[in-house]
Amino acid sequence: MRVSVLDAPGKLRLEERPVPVPGPGEVLVRIASVGVCGSDTHYYREGRIGPYVVESPLVLGHEASGRVEAVGDGVDPARVGTRVSLEPGIPQPYSAETLSGHYNLDPAVRFFATPPVDGVFSEYAVHPAAFSHPVPEHVSDDAAALLEPLGVALAARAAGKVQLGNRVLVAGAGPIGLLVSAVCSLAGAEVTLTDVRAERLEQARRYGASGTFTAADAPVPAPEYQVFIDATGAESAVLSGLSRLAPRGRCVLVGMGSDTIAVPVPLIQGRELLITGTFRYANTWPLAVEIASRGLIDLDGLVTSRHGLDDVEAALVAGARDGALKAVVTP
Repeated sequence: MRVSVLDAPGKLRLEERPVPVPGPGEVLVRIASVGVCGSDTHYYREGRIGPYVVESPLVLGHEASGRVEAVGDGVDPARVGTRVSLEPGIPQPYSAETLSGHYNLDPAVRFFATPPVDGVFSEYAVHPAAFSHPVPEHVSDDAAALLEPLGVALAARAAGKVQLGNRVLVAGAGPIGLLVSAVCSLAGAEVTLTDVRAERLEQARRYGASGTFTAADAPVPAPEYQVFIDATGAESAVLSGLSRLAPRGRCVLVGMGSDTIAVPVPLIQGRELLITGTFRYANTWPLAVEIASRGLIDLDGLVTSRHGLDDVEAALVAGARDGALKAVVTP
């Protein structure tokens, strides 16, 4: 099979590898679609994200869908031929975090395209059957792959305890911000979406936002939102969002950017604001599959370019283009 390999920042190559063989409890998946995430771009450009450093050749890509081609021992042979969306993080089965239901926080989790674990910019991959989630035939390959970022949005909504009637501010109109807006709107919230670039807000109403503003036309900060969800990682966006939270408001940090932010302690104390982060997701796939199956969110509408395995570099830099949202690699 063909595989796209990152040797060092900015250096990709195609190589031939044997098609892997599924072990006990695993399935062999022919990869159909892989969404490009900002983390893939960071590894390509900088070779690291926080403590995770590319020190040896690495296969990128973790938002994947495909079709089961073979099964290992202990897996129902009837799964051959079924379409699946791959949940990319595999925890230790008996860790305290897994047993408590928060398997995303297992410190030994093995996650696609996180050094030293290879991702799925490849024609085939083996994966645990339990984390290869069936999807209906009418859900597209691209939409099945994008259940992964949809899971990020669902986790953010849960962390913010978003409910009917909440006023929610979302910073960042990229794919994650748009999906956060969409899932909060589905929960009955009134969503406002903000971004530094006006053109990125053009899709806002299609993804549930009832209002928008840019940094240039931002209204005077007023404590009017019950929930603020940041999908940028930018310090300026976080500080602006905090200033707009009502007393007892909840802030959820999703975007990864600044390693440290100087937060306004008197504001946090005076309004008793609650700040939390999210790390990926846990137990989101069943709801994400249901949302996609019922067409409640236009996942296909996020895709703005498609690329083959010999064109992964273009996919990794596609996000810099005006109007770009989600690039997809189709092995």
